Amino acid sequence: MIHKEGYKILGFGLISLLILNVAVNIIWVEHDLLRWAFIIGSILLYVFFLFFFRYPERNLEPDPGLIFAPADGKVVVIEETMEKEYFNDMRLQVSIFMSPFNMHSNRYPVSGRVKYVKYHSGSYMVAWHPKSSELNERSTIVVETKDGTEILIRQIAGAVARRIVTYSKENDVVMQGAELGFIKFGSRVDVFLPLGTEVEVPILQQVRANKTIIAKI
Repeated sequence: MIHKEGYKILGFGLISLLILNVAVNIIWVEHDLLRWAFIIGSILLYVFFLFFFRYPERNLEPDPGLIFAPADGKVVVIEETMEKEYFNDMRLQVSIFMSPFNMHSNRYPVSGRVKYVKYHSGSYMVAWHPKSSELNERSTIVVETKDGTEILIRQIAGAVARRIVTYSKENDVVMQGAELGFIKFGSRVDVFLPLGTEVEVPILQQVRANKTIIAKI
């Protein structure tokens, strides 16, 4: 399936590439090699866009004792850190970096009630930079589980990403594995957990949303 966030880009991209290829074929009518190189390049570019906006079906059976990965990508941070926006205390941070080749739909790692949602404009430094969690464009969501545990999820734009989409609204009752948003073209998702949470993944491991268990409550 193709994600709804890709419909406009894919439609505009298809029309633009068709127009460009018609123009190139007219201008380079005597240059067969260049015309075919442009056609092949256009096809490969469009295939990449289709691949980027893929939306695989990943169902899971909710489990209140588990925290699933909210995104596809590589675990780049596992550390205790001061969370300054909502908790204002020490938390266990697990960060997942998404390259342009990862699936970019973000999912809820736990079930519960959305207590806090806030969007912040900001910079566009590389997503793996330690300060990107505080300085980059980002969106913060806090979900309170049935037993009262609060889990913070932060969508962070990177050097290439220029649009964060967040579907969460305060007081929404959400299900583990449901979609919380989408980040376009390379980014990062941070999860802030209570200290003492048992982490199930090592640093640099590749994880998959709704498939990989990153921690146990």
